[in-house]
Amino acid sequence: MGKTGLLGAFEETVLLALVRGGDEAYGVSVRREIEERSGRSVTMGAVYATLDRLEEKGYAVSRVADASEARRGRPRRYYKILPEGVEALARCREVRGNMWEGIELPVASRVGRTK
Repeated sequence: MGKTGLLGAFEETVLLALVRGGDEAYGVSVRREIEERSGRSVTMGAVYATLDRLEEKGYAVSRVADASEARRGRPRRYYKILPEGVEALARCREVRGNMWEGIELPVASRVGRTK
C-alpha cells in the first residue's frame, strides 16, 4: 500500500475487477472487465504485474486450475480478493468520498486557461 496506506488507482481497478469476477476471475477476464467498464485499453503485462503485486501485499490470492484440452494443456490461474483487499478497497472508497465531499467542478470556460 505504500507510505500513504492507499492503493494505486490501477490496483484499485484490478481489485474491483476481482470482486466482479468472484472465484472465476483470471487475467484475461480481469482485463476485459477493466476495458469494458473504463473504456481504457490495458496490456496483459500491466494486469499480471498488478495481480502479482496485489498477491505480494496480501490483498489477493491465486490458484492454478487443472490443465484443459481447450487451453491446449495449459492450466489457468484464477485470482480472488482476500479480506485485506476488501479492507483496502473500503479505505480507498472512504478517502475518495472525503476528497470529493463539497466539491463542485468548475465549468470549463471558467477554469484558468492560458493560450
